[in-house]
Amino acid sequence: MKVVLFGASGMVGQGVLRACLEDPEVAEIIAVVRRPLGKNAPKLREVRHADLSDLTSIAAQLSGADACFYCLGVSSVGRNREEYERITYGYAMEAARVVAAGNPHLTFVYVSGEGTDSTEQGRAFWARVKGRTENALMAMDMRAYAFRPGWIQPVHGETSRARWYRVAYRITSWLYPLLRRVTPRYVTSTEHLGRAMIAVARLDGSGPRVLRTDEITRLGA
Repeated sequence: MKVVLFGASGMVGQGVLRACLEDPEVAEIIAVVRRPLGKNAPKLREVRHADLSDLTSIAAQLSGADACFYCLGVSSVGRNREEYERITYGYAMEAARVVAAGNPHLTFVYVSGEGTDSTEQGRAFWARVKGRTENALMAMDMRAYAFRPGWIQPVHGETSRARWYRVAYRITSWLYPLLRRVTPRYVTSTEHLGRAMIAVARLDGSGPRVLRTDEITRLGA
């Protein structure tokens, strides 16, 4: 399996990259990055590209993929609507356009989030944008999946690039075992999420295309 990975430097992307590196069926990982990851692995290749709104110049390097795992995302906190929409919707659609070109059998997994608004009519702007992104990806000629995790616990040293996320996880890490017992439907881990992405890439496209936390954990167990 050849995988294209976006967002490998983020907390979720780190977990997905680890899962791909450990899976014997993943033969090649193409990580699209803005800066070096600092990892050396035989089946990992980094493609450095600064402008994620236009991937045309690296399209040839991303062709022939079996799966694209899109883990790139930002918080809406502190960003204006135009910037958030450009990153959340625009970058994801450009990635799908380029990687899926001429490849209807591609599996594209988009990391969305609990609370995403598929109707695109709700009050929360971020939820509408994510819902619009999901809907647009599902309409493309490829097998698209939307992952909507709730609480994601880093379990192998993965860290968020956002300082306030790092602080929040450090303060609340002790809650993870308790939350797994009390609210398992809303709690997963970076390990389960990464394994679940690989699992859906092996499917034939049948079954639900929007997967919530409990299904992600089941597939990644």
